[in-house]
Amino acid sequence: MPFSKKITSIACIGAGYVGGPTMAVIAQQCPHIKVTVVDINPDRIAGWNDENLDNLPVYEPGLPDVVAEARGRNLFFSTDVERAIREAQMIFISVNTPTKTYGVGKGMAADLKFVELCARQIAETANSDKIIVEKSTLPVRTAQSIKRIFEAYDTPHLFRVLSNPEFLAEGTAISDLLNADRVLIGSEDDEAGKMAEQALADIYANWIPRERILTTRIWSSELSKLTANAFLAQRVSSINAISALCEQTGADVDEVAHAIGMDSRIGPKFLKASVGFGGSCFQKDILNLVYLCRHFNLPEVADYWEQVVKLNDYQKHRFAKQIIDSLFNTVSGKKITFLGWAFKKDTNDTRESAAIYVADELLHDRAEIHVYDPQVKPERIYADLEYLQQHRRDETP
Repeated sequence: MPFSKKITSIACIGAGYVGGPTMAVIAQQCPHIKVTVVDINPDRIAGWNDENLDNLPVYEPGLPDVVAEARGRNLFFSTDVERAIREAQMIFISVNTPTKTYGVGKGMAADLKFVELCARQIAETANSDKIIVEKSTLPVRTAQSIKRIFEAYDTPHLFRVLSNPEFLAEGTAISDLLNADRVLIGSEDDEAGKMAEQALADIYANWIPRERILTTRIWSSELSKLTANAFLAQRVSSINAISALCEQTGADVDEVAHAIGMDSRIGPKFLKASVGFGGSCFQKDILNLVYLCRHFNLPEVADYWEQVVKLNDYQKHRFAKQIIDSLFNTVSGKKITFLGWAFKKDTNDTRESAAIYVADELLHDRAEIHVYDPQVKPERIYADLEYLQQHRRDETP
């Protein structure tokens, strides 16, 4: 029977904000399973192996304690991708899937080149049957594309692809992983697929109650992740839109949010007005959803979701404009301090941080910017601003 053996060895390709913490928790909760996290970036792996746990490449409350407990026992970090593939029964793919910056789907579609490279390397290296787990957020039917890659290689080994999207939030990742609302596993509807699904469910069942482990068709699982992020971002943009109206009418947006949040049909979460959402997921996933809708000739649906991103951009621009207006319509030569550079508290991830975009607009108006963030390195701050300024230059005709 395929995949009938108990899982004792796992590999994860990608040691970033998802792969590292997720595998650390699995290793902590499953001491009988060897977990190897691999990445082609030697500096990142060196950070994970650093004796000083303050130097971990990902900052998450509680993560150093988890790593300290499992590292060297059954949790390992390495740059030897091929060895990890050969030794593992189950392989998680947790690589970056950025928005395409070129070609068909530019600015909207997910760039799957790293996922494709992983699939090809697995097919070329595998010496036994493997369960492949999509951990990266991927477009619907990516599993089918991965399967086609495996089928293109004339190999005697059996591969089954599962979708197991993460629902953790940066800043609370360890708590989210240990106390998950749900674990979602999507599989193919055949015997091998169901056995692979059961093997992954058995791993999570070491600490997650069985009733919280949901199993679906693989396409439903892939779409559920995109939809979850779209719904959360929609709530942020909704309350931010109301904040603009509150400022014009004299209403207090916090009072409005509290009032509507007490409605059990709405609830209080994600109703805090802000400069806008950031991070690597929300905007990327919504744009991916927009691209899929347009691909399937659903323009009205695409326009609906695209407006969530447009409102977020508007909120960041509006905030920068309010700063300039409040300082007599010019910030030239004026010192403006940012307390925090990451996209949210308790993380060192600056991707799509609203602070970057606000600072960029203020710099364009010749402000003098000062930044303090205890978790973000100065070189990361300079790189973020240089990227935006280069992007601005590229768009100038």
